[in-house]
Parts: sequence; structure tokens; C-alpha cells
Amino acid sequence: MKNLASTSTKVFSAIPIGYSGAIIEVEAVLSRGLPTFSLVGMANKTVFEARERVRSAIASSGLSFPSYKLTVNLAPAELAKDGVFLDLPIALSVLAASGQLKKADLVHRAFIGELSLDGRVRPVRGIINIAEAAKNAGFKEIFIPNDNLPQASLISGIAIFGVSSLQELFLHLKHQSPITSSSSVVKNIKTVENPPFLDHIRGQDFAKRALTVAIAGHHNILISGPPGAGKTLLARAATNLLPPLTNQEAIAVTKLHSLSSTTTAISISRPFRTPHHSSSLTSMVGGGAYAAPGEISLAHLGVLFLDELPEYPRSVLESLRQPLEDRTISISRADQKVIYPADFMLIATMNPCPCGYLGDSTHECSCSLTEITRYQKKLSGPLLDRIDLRIAVSKVENADLLSPASTTHSQHTVVKNNIKEAIRRQLHRQQTYNANLTSHQVATTIKLTPATKNLLQSASDKLNLSARSYFKLIKVAQTIADLANSPIIKESHLAEALTYRLE
Repeated sequence: MKNLASTSTKVFSAIPIGYSGAIIEVEAVLSRGLPTFSLVGMANKTVFEARERVRSAIASSGLSFPSYKLTVNLAPAELAKDGVFLDLPIALSVLAASGQLKKADLVHRAFIGELSLDGRVRPVRGIINIAEAAKNAGFKEIFIPNDNLPQASLISGIAIFGVSSLQELFLHLKHQSPITSSSSVVKNIKTVENPPFLDHIRGQDFAKRALTVAIAGHHNILISGPPGAGKTLLARAATNLLPPLTNQEAIAVTKLHSLSSTTTAISISRPFRTPHHSSSLTSMVGGGAYAAPGEISLAHLGVLFLDELPEYPRSVLESLRQPLEDRTISISRADQKVIYPADFMLIATMNPCPCGYLGDSTHECSCSLTEITRYQKKLSGPLLDRIDLRIAVSKVENADLLSPASTTHSQHTVVKNNIKEAIRRQLHRQQTYNANLTSHQVATTIKLTPATKNLLQSASDKLNLSARSYFKLIKVAQTIADLANSPIIKESHLAEALTYRLE
């Protein structure tokens, strides 16, 4: 290697940054001096450890590590870099700088992957963010770990190559053993239904109807009742009533879940997240060293189920207020600000009092008035104001629990079809769920009869509704009208919406 001035090289890669990604230039240069391996460019400890992984992987692949002073720069230098995404491009930059690869073979290509000591390429998290960033930056080809192919195949418009080892990629770039690209495959998402179904729930016809309305309009719902009334069963039955994910929704859900772990599976079902009441604020809203998404974002396009809502810390409950309103969650840190989507449907349950038996005809409540008041005040007014439906359920008689159950799931099937048609009507009318309508959209797209307007005014005066609750009442009534295939909200629709307002 006579002319070291010509040994500098550049390889492109990408890393996930929040819900998006950023392109990274990996520059390597050889110079005369003692054999050293320097890594610069605002890299954390995980990235610094790539030096040993790269050195060992190159040697294990039958290639030569240069005996010169080696400097690798990760640009832009002002962007903090963490994780193992850059192992593979660092190794390629070293091979290109030492003349073992041609620089022309690396043009218009991006490389991502973690290297093991024996040269194998391991999967990384956030591969969809990375593939989207490479595509948007104009790259024609991207080389990723073979195990990440299923998720990456959801992204179209860029040739994706799965790599199992550094040696395999080296032979491909030397045109000795070509790797076949994986064509982008956007699969038809089919949700697999599992129990419980509505037919499995004895009684609770009022609660089933409220749940139907909530799912049809993407409304938040709070179910109050004594222990054993079937509140949790109702919530879990909602997973089988939700419409299947569209292809674009599957990409969004998979993208979020791949950011939180190195899972390589494609999300085929709507999320149903059930965080425990001892969950920390960070685990709920997201954050940590990598500003990772929390339960609020992992429930995006699905259900966030909070069982025994008053048992959650006040800070966690109040953190729900912004995402329930904006359908996004903003995480601010000293060096970055990340915005994750959080368009989830909240299903929450609670007991009417600490012992759970307030108002139960078969079991006497043992709580004092002070205890009941303190328990119910754990839920703030602003939080309750953001919940569209609030209902109370009673305990089902034991004699009814062993009544014959339907084996055809006929009730569940009918309700699911009604929900599907109601969603189709609202998406055709306004391109979004009723619950997502702004006050301006409510005023311009929703129609009420004169008699309905009079009933609405009278109810809002008597109940002293806030502006938010006023519009939520109209939106729930619109969902009921959609379920009834009515182009206009009638008095009966608004009257039913009023029954779902437990104060």
C-alpha cells in the first residue's frame, strides 16, 4: 500500500432516530504510524466496542485487517450515535480503505448490521425506520441482516438484500457470489381471532352495546362495576371486534414494536397492551437512554387496557391527557425531542369503591364515605373529560353463568359486521374515526335534526357539560347513527349517547 493518501473511503449507513431515521456517513482513512484503530464522531460506548467486533469479524472472514493507523469518522459528528447498527459499514469502510474492496462497489448502497466475532451478521432494532430513511435519501440498494428481512420487506421502492455474514457480503461486492435481493412484499394482514367472544359473556347487554359503540367510533370507554362483573372479559373481547390492520397500519405498528426490541416479526394484529398498575411513568410514556416508545405508543392503532384505573399512580394517569387529545406523545430530552404516534383506544375499568361493592345488592359495602370520595377523586376531572363513554355494570346472577353458550359466535359476528359498516360510513364521510373529529369538523360534517339540537341544548345545560364533553356527546351520537345507518343524528341516537355518561 504505497499511496496512503488515496486510501480514504466512505460507506453509507442509517440509524433510527425516534420515529424516523438518519443517514450516517462512515469515513475511514489509513495513515502511517503505529497500528491503531480510532473511532470518532460522537459515538457512545456501544459503538466504540465495534472496533473489537470489526477487527475479529474481518479476521474470522479470512480477510486482512490493515497494519496502519486507522481512523474512522461517523458523520454528522454532532449527532449522537448509539447501538450496533454501524458494525457492518465500519468493517466495509476498513476493507475499502485497505484496498480489499473497490469504492465503486459501495456507491448508492447503504449497509446496516451488528457483527459477531466470527463474522456473522446479527439483526438490529428499528429496521423499518432505517429502510425508510435509506429510501427517502435516494439509495437504490440496502444490505441488512438476514433476520430483519421480513420486516424490511414491508417497505417498497428500494432493493433489499439479506446478509448472513461479512464474508457473504464481501463475495457479493467482489461479484463472485451474488446475493439475490428480496422483493418488497406487503402482505395481506389477516387477524387471527381468539376467545373471548361476545357470546362467551353472560348478560351485560348494556355493556356490550356500549363497547360496540366505543369500537365503532374509536371512543375511549371506562367501565365501572363490582369484582366478577365481567369488566376484564368485556375489554378482552374488544380485540376480536377491532377491524383488521391495513397494510400501512401494519407497517406503523411493526415500526414501533421493532424500535422497542430486536423482534423480527411482522405485527399482524392490532396491539392490546395491558400494563400493570405498578408500571413507571417512563415505561408508559416512553423515554430512557434511547427515548424508546412506551406503552402509550406501543398501543398505537390498537387498545390500551388499564385494569383498575384508580390504582395507577397519579403521574401516570395525568400523562394520558395529552395523547388522548392529540393522538401523539412528545418526549423531550436534553439532546433531542421525539414525537411518537399514540392513536390508541383507551379501555379502562374500575371498582366503584375500594372494596368494590358499592351499590351491589348482594354484598354490603364496607367503605366509609371518606374512603369512597378519596378513591373516586384519584381520577381527575380533565382525565375523565377525555373519556367518551362511562358506564356502570352490575354483577351477573350465578344462576345465569352456566346457561348454554352459542357455539357459532352469532352475536359476535353480527356486532363485528355492524362495526365494520359503521367504520366504512364514517371513513367515507370524513376519512377518520368519529372520535378523531375536531370541533370544526363536528360543526361542518355532522347533521342533527332540530328536535335533536333542542335535546342537546337542554342536556348540556342540565349536565353542565364542558365544551370538550359537549362535542364528545355529539360524536358518540354520530357513531350510534352510523351503526343504525342513519345519515342524520336523531333524538333516539342522542338519548342513547346520554345513557353512556356515568357521572
